[in-house]
Order: sequence, then C-alpha cells, then structure tokens
Amino acid sequence: MTRRYWNINLEEMLEAGVHFGHGTRKWNPKMASYISAKRKGIHITNLTRTARFLSEACDLVFDAASRGKQFLIVGTKNKAADSVAWAAIKARCHCVNKKWLGGMLTNWSTTETRLHKFRDLRMEQKTGRLNRLPKRDAAMFKRQLSRLQTYLGGIKYMTGLPDIVIIIDQHEEYTALRECITLGIPTICLIDTNCDPDLADISIPANDDAISSIRLILNKLVFAICEGRSSYIRNP
Repeated sequence: MTRRYWNINLEEMLEAGVHFGHGTRKWNPKMASYISAKRKGIHITNLTRTARFLSEACDLVFDAASRGKQFLIVGTKNKAADSVAWAAIKARCHCVNKKWLGGMLTNWSTTETRLHKFRDLRMEQKTGRLNRLPKRDAAMFKRQLSRLQTYLGGIKYMTGLPDIVIIIDQHEEYTALRECITLGIPTICLIDTNCDPDLADISIPANDDAISSIRLILNKLVFAICEGRSSYIRNP
C-alpha cells in the first residue's frame, strides 16, 4: 500500500479539539501510549499518533476505493449522526446513523429480506399504489415504510457485505464492531481514551464527543475515498 500525503495538520486538529480525551477516571490503560498528558482532570491525546493512524487509514481507504470497494460508515449518537450522513453522501458510501440493529451484518440474509421489503414499499409509494389501498392498510404500510427508512435508509442500496467499515465511537457502536470482527471485515475506528485500541484494524485516537473532531476525521477519510474513486474511474 503506497503512502500518500493527506495534509493532516496538528494545528487544525487542536482547533477542532481532537486532543481532548475523557476524564482521567474514565480511561482504558491500553490507551496509555496514545495519551500525552493530563490537564484539569482529563487526558490529552497525543496528536502526533492521531496524525499517524489517520494517515494510515486514509491510505487504506484510498487503496480500497481505487479498487472499487464498498464502505459502510457507522455512527448513531446524536453528535455523530449528521456528520455520518453528510460523509456517506459526499463519498457515496453506505451508512447507519440512527440505530444499529443487532445482526445487521452477521445475519445478512434477514437484513437483505428487510431491504427488499423496503425497496418494494418505496416503489409502491412512488407509483401511488399505497394511496389506492384502504386507509387503514395504507396507514400501516406507511408506518412500516417510515420505520424502515429510519433504520435502513442509509443502506438501501447495499447489495452485500461492505469491504471496510468506519466506526465513530467504539463504545457506542460495540455491537457493530463485534459483528465486523466475527465476519473478518476490516474496520477503522475513532477511539477516545476510554476505548480498547486493539479491537479495530486501524484505531484513530481522537475526541469522539466533539462534533468538530468527528467532522475533521471524517473529512480526511471522505477526501481519501473520493480521491480513490476518481482513480478507479480513470483506471477501471
């Protein structure tokens, strides 16, 4: 895998608050080598290491995108949801930003069945067939469609398991991470000072609570994916 320059700026990360970790009482000892200091009761992440692993992650997604691979971005907490949806649209990726349904990947056949149902209901709504049903039936199907849109809307075009999964907040998305580990799907995970850095294939130490921090990390990954996709289009 070729290493590239991704313009990862330490000052930019400082301004985004990427270096702020959790309180010193809430930490995982495995994160010791990623922490540079303690300040006012919180751990400070070593941004040099953040830059290193973010650069590695950018190299990985660029390489995968240049070979036409598919990505899934997962981040369901309120502070991450909008950024995840934006990143998925920008990089033409799949995403889950509302709720991770247990077995979404490990029980893919069930997920696929739900997706087929979702697509069928969307088609019936577009063609106006739902409005021609009795009011009670139409209301039931519309509620079902709304629920499917909430939980599966970000993966409605996914036809198989993703090649790489990007996870925002290891604790919040632990079920998703475990499913990826079970299936052997490579993962890139944004981890704060209370996380286990050994679980993901590439762990990026960073503030997982600040919107500005989450957005900055996703910006870099999205740019790398888009660059990789451009390379794939030029050299299919």
